[in-house]
Amino acid sequence: MLLGTYIVLSLKEPEMTAAVANTTPDKALGNLPVWDLSDLYPAPDSAELEADLEEAARESRIFSDRYKGKLASLSGDALGAAISEYEVIDEIIGRIMSYAQLVYAEDVSDPEAGRFYQSMQERVNDISADVLFFSLELNEIEDHILLKQMKAATVSKYKPWLDSIRSFRPYQLSEEIERLLHDKRVAGRAAWSRLFDETMADMRFKNGEAELTSEEVMNMLSSPDEGIRKSAAATLGSELAKHARVFSLITNTLAKESEIEDRWRKFAQPASSRNLSNQVEDEVVDALNVAVTAAYPDLSHRYYAMKAKWFDKDQLDHWDRNAPLPEADNRIIPWEQATETVLAAYREFSPDLANIGKRFFENKWIDAPVRDGKSSGAFAHPTVPSAHPYLLLNYQGKTRDVMTLAHELGHGCHQVLAAAQGNLMADTPLTLAETASVFGEMLTFREMIRTQEDIAIRKVMLAGKVEDMLNTVVRQIAFFNFELRVHAARREGELTAEDICDIWIEIQTESLGPAIRFDDHYRWYWAYIPHFIHSPFYVYAYAFGDCLVNSLYGIYRESVEGFADKYLDMLRAGGSLRHRELLRPFGLDASNPDFWQRGLDVVRGMIDELEAMP
Repeated sequence: MLLGTYIVLSLKEPEMTAAVANTTPDKALGNLPVWDLSDLYPAPDSAELEADLEEAARESRIFSDRYKGKLASLSGDALGAAISEYEVIDEIIGRIMSYAQLVYAEDVSDPEAGRFYQSMQERVNDISADVLFFSLELNEIEDHILLKQMKAATVSKYKPWLDSIRSFRPYQLSEEIERLLHDKRVAGRAAWSRLFDETMADMRFKNGEAELTSEEVMNMLSSPDEGIRKSAAATLGSELAKHARVFSLITNTLAKESEIEDRWRKFAQPASSRNLSNQVEDEVVDALNVAVTAAYPDLSHRYYAMKAKWFDKDQLDHWDRNAPLPEADNRIIPWEQATETVLAAYREFSPDLANIGKRFFENKWIDAPVRDGKSSGAFAHPTVPSAHPYLLLNYQGKTRDVMTLAHELGHGCHQVLAAAQGNLMADTPLTLAETASVFGEMLTFREMIRTQEDIAIRKVMLAGKVEDMLNTVVRQIAFFNFELRVHAARREGELTAEDICDIWIEIQTESLGPAIRFDDHYRWYWAYIPHFIHSPFYVYAYAFGDCLVNSLYGIYRESVEGFADKYLDMLRAGGSLRHRELLRPFGLDASNPDFWQRGLDVVRGMIDELEAMP
């Protein structure tokens, strides 16, 4: 990460992996692991944490005094030493903010956790201001001077990181303006994100006599009972509508903030800054978007029409979209069985990968139980190379929960493998960050369906996988287009909550097709999706990763020989290579439109297979 920014959690959309009330008996789930954050710091008020804050502040001041205004005149070896010193400071700050984020995620509703998280952001923001000059000044070095400095081995090893830094060169503002943007971050986007999180955590949804959290209500949308699904859908929508002023204000403010900064930096499109940080060209993302939207009729429209027939309906109401099939196996999968299933799938592919995954279970690196106030959904947090990743789940024993475990464990293994690249180059661009996670899901799904002999259950499992892939590809691209239209419309003036709802329904109708029927409650469902707030335009990374994994898995099935070694090498590269270089050993090129069709064809093939089943 760049110093002065904070690590983005690798979140899964709550609808895809909703945290739910712990209604499943503990005995059925078994012993669920709880993480131990003391590998980072003993406690929020620990002497070790305070010592690191003081060291980071001291070293940042020394660093500024030593190097500010001098980078272009340094020898290659001296510049290499400067980058190395910077990396050390960056890692200290990364450790501090990782810890603060994880403490906050344990209980978003706890005012003390919120206070701690905010205070850490403010202190780190002040500290990192002293070294903000470094990346700005690196971009001011003339090409011919840097080329000469790059001859030193101490600098050349950081070439991928320098290339990434210098890709922002055309969009860089003066140091004074960059300092202002940096300093106001804690009172800008970070504060609005916190307001969103705490509003969602505090909301309660009245359902009969019960008052439920948003996660409990969303979990009810996958109930086998249509009455429960319908009631939950109405409750969710009506309560979100009550908070429309807050959610629309947050959305309008952040979209306007992005528009102002994009205008000053002269970015071509609202998503261009995200694409640049993802190390992917605008044209590649546009090609992905065009390919998926063109495939809507053959993917989501076709599948949901088929599902409506399974339910003896002409149309599915929106609360039926994720409904389990009548033949669905609703047995609880204990944690121990889930662990064995995922690790067995990983081991079948690569014993080395399974051994890395096993470390997460042998150590306290996973937090699995549902708790009041706990962050919803699931994520893998990379922390820093000198520590290890942590996984947050909300495990309830469903098949989809097993898939989520496989997904987040893939992230964790990826982060462990990439750690050798060092703090500045371990982070993988978001487009490729979903590769290991989605691949892990695919391995686990194939293992589970391979061992299932009941044809009816195999059909249910295949339908579930298709729905997950539609949620990952079609739904996420629809979310991306929703963001594009909201940001474009916001540039013409502030949007009312109803304006945003209209865009939402327009996009949902296009993507899900005529087999899905919406009501007024569904108009407000845009409001609960955290990606729009925390990481604008992140969502296409899911579709990118799914199509990429489909292509990779096809190659793996065609020729297993040597594939696993090449795959692990790709993960080890972290952020040191761009997508073209990473995919070249597999004969893949994301800039070629055929690449996306190859990935989408996997989903088409599964829908074809379902259509052929009795």
